[in-house]
Amino acid sequence: MEMLPDGTYDVIVVDAEPGADGDLHIELTISLGPHVGELIRLRGRHIDRRRGATETEDPYALLGVPGTLRVHAGQPTFRPETP
Repeated sequence: MEMLPDGTYDVIVVDAEPGADGDLHIELTISLGPHVGELIRLRGRHIDRRRGATETEDPYALLGVPGTLRVHAGQPTFRPETP
């Protein structure tokens, strides 16, 4: 998979599960713009855990949650939307 260009993307979590390494693994799909429909796979270190659904122990609570993916210097960071 080719890395996304630096920028901000609207995304939705389409899969989430704990990995054998203990990290949370999630898949996001881009919901707007020229990259719509592209899938991105992230590990826990790329997820902003300061708020929202990532505070739960149940990774499936993230399914369907919209959020923002920011790519800066080739490094992605996902922040889920919170109510």
